[in-house]
Amino acid sequence: MKNFYMQLALNEAWKYQFLTYPNPAVGCVILDKNEKILSISAHQKAGEAHAELNAIKEALKNLKSEFNFPKKADDLYHFILKNHQNLLKNATAFVTLEPCNHQGKTPPCAKLLAELGFKKVFISVKDENKIASGGAEFLQKQGIEVEFELLCKQGEKLLKPFLKWQKGSFKLFKLALSLNGSAYGKIVSSEESRTYAHQIRSVIDMLVVGGETIRKDRPLLDSRLVKAKAPHVCIMTRKSLESFDKNIPLFSVPKRQIFTQIPKEAKFLMFEGGENFLKNFKDEMDCFLIFQNSKLNTQNNVKISLELTPMYKGFLGSDTYGIYEL
Repeated sequence: MKNFYMQLALNEAWKYQFLTYPNPAVGCVILDKNEKILSISAHQKAGEAHAELNAIKEALKNLKSEFNFPKKADDLYHFILKNHQNLLKNATAFVTLEPCNHQGKTPPCAKLLAELGFKKVFISVKDENKIASGGAEFLQKQGIEVEFELLCKQGEKLLKPFLKWQKGSFKLFKLALSLNGSAYGKIVSSEESRTYAHQIRSVIDMLVVGGETIRKDRPLLDSRLVKAKAPHVCIMTRKSLESFDKNIPLFSVPKRQIFTQIPKEAKFLMFEGGENFLKNFKDEMDCFLIFQNSKLNTQNNVKISLELTPMYKGFLGSDTYGIYEL
């Protein structure tokens, strides 16, 4: 059963993969003293509550609905410290990454778990970051039972994007397909899939697209579905920017920078395009995000020799989607 609960935490974290940039995706499951699931939660965005804090909030809400929790992570943390009423005494937590033990944008999760009287904490992957590590040791000193390396390989797979953009650049290719494998058509993916893509656009350093796509589709390439900032854009073209029609919507987005070469400081890059763009850049990619809708069409299928390894698969509305690596 331990692996089952950790898998739930991993699955929840994958739902927010890429959206937590530059933080890692982390999931947490909390059981009460009788091993009943109280909450399944995750870190959702950098600067906001960590997975443990979100899971604790949800667990307390399920135990006592009248709690009026503040929204800001720091306020939420201190509110819980003052008002937890020992409701999570002897609870168990399953966390995909070792709880942090430092004061960053949010307070240390290890201290919160100890203050609330948790009995056991199961951890998939030890945090190797010197600043954030030490949470497990702190918990053990407080008399809390700690167990490491639960579904460790799966936990390490979840952390791959984080570790890659920490050390250099991370390149993600987004592709939308029909059920029969065609990338053609004006709107290929569901609104839920497009919303997820817009969420990613809102956190990346650079959106990379081909000049052919710009001229043909005349896109806007913003994050309007989540009402967030639009990404800067790099257009991969042999021609100059002056050769493009400036009435194409993407050129009128406020505060947007447009490049024809990828800046060195850009760490998280998302490539968007079709078959030809994929063929040109597939060998440079760290991950592939592929949406597939439930419709068949009569357009040509994508024809490319590419063997991918699934990292995660899920559902978004009527679409399935997968995150893959070479």
